[in-house]
Amino acid sequence: MTKVMAASCSFVCCGEEKEADKAVVVRFSNGSVQNADKLDFSMFKNTEESNPRKKTRRILVAESDRLSYVGQNFGVGSMKCNNLCKYYVGVLNKQTMTMEVHEAQLFNMQPVIPGETTDSAKPQDTTQTYREKVDLLIEAFGTNKQKRALSSRRLNQVGSETLQQAVAKAANTVIGEKGLEALQQEVADAESQGDLALHLPPCNANADKREDVYPFDELLSPVEFGALEQGGAKMAALTPEELKKMKDDGRCLSIVKHLENLPTESESRDKTARCAFYLSLLLKLARERNVTRKFGQEEGCPRIIQGKLFKTFTVETFNNGRIQNMVSSSMRVKLAAYCLALLLHMGNMTADLTLLHRDLGITEARMTEVAKSMRLTLVKPARGKGDNIELQDDSRLAALVLPLIKYDHFTERRKRKKMH
Repeated sequence: MTKVMAASCSFVCCGEEKEADKAVVVRFSNGSVQNADKLDFSMFKNTEESNPRKKTRRILVAESDRLSYVGQNFGVGSMKCNNLCKYYVGVLNKQTMTMEVHEAQLFNMQPVIPGETTDSAKPQDTTQTYREKVDLLIEAFGTNKQKRALSSRRLNQVGSETLQQAVAKAANTVIGEKGLEALQQEVADAESQGDLALHLPPCNANADKREDVYPFDELLSPVEFGALEQGGAKMAALTPEELKKMKDDGRCLSIVKHLENLPTESESRDKTARCAFYLSLLLKLARERNVTRKFGQEEGCPRIIQGKLFKTFTVETFNNGRIQNMVSSSMRVKLAAYCLALLLHMGNMTADLTLLHRDLGITEARMTEVAKSMRLTLVKPARGKGDNIELQDDSRLAALVLPLIKYDHFTERRKRKKMH
């Protein structure tokens, strides 16, 4: 008996491959193909290469004289195994006895019969709305009362085409007068004003103590507060010259006010310094538009605090094929509310709205709306004497007083003219 030794071969890695370099492995759902050489294969890719979810989509078409097959790596007909594991195909070079290993993806080829899908996929009537379908049912099977109501509603209904033309004409007129950007800004302001209550910090209106109305742990958890130890030490170590420079630059005035009057007691002093460091990050974030992952690195922001800022005060947008974090107008309102709640804990439940709205870069009217939404009592300081009278008259304070005050939202109403 003669033993036959198998020839040895070696594997060769092809290095890093692109999506277009992947090998294609097909499987026909209706059985095996007898003459695979007579099939003409074509590969199609998605044109939106900047979209990370669509750039890998492929459609494989196999055409023959009798039948065509179509397979795709996305959607209902795709093979789910491509997402669960990776497949590789080895190509053996018999002359050099080396095998190149390529990454592969599987396609499930399904036959396409002309005329079959068009009849089955034809919708009933895409132009009919749900309301129109219900009206047809009422006409056929409705009671006399329902039919009378339907007839009355149709008599009072304006023709949809006429109404659409009138609305389109009015919209074009308004856009021509005000401009598209001005209208978009008005819509954004209206939405942010309507959703103002959704961006307030957690509130316990029935609390017995003022400190429990806006709990400190909801603003900073114990773990997050502990991560601010190093940043708070930097704030507490600022010299009077450095504080004066910050004050002259006109930035972080509300923080400078608290750092100039730090408590002497060690625990209260440490808490105020840590809150001041966290408040500086909030104020810096409010001035940004698009935020990168390098935010806060110069100030020594801990990773847990950076993650909290991104998750709580930014929204994710898709731009130029990348996901970016943006501070929208509604997020600026949320930042203002959380800064105000933090200042209340730093200032014995009293905060200076004038300094805060200057630090945030928003209007005083907007800052007042936030304070009223938080049900704070607005306080105007008493008129002072001497050189600081202008500064004192220009300041406006907000205090948390129990029970919480509730403001009425007044809307302007036109008076009807009396008919004589």
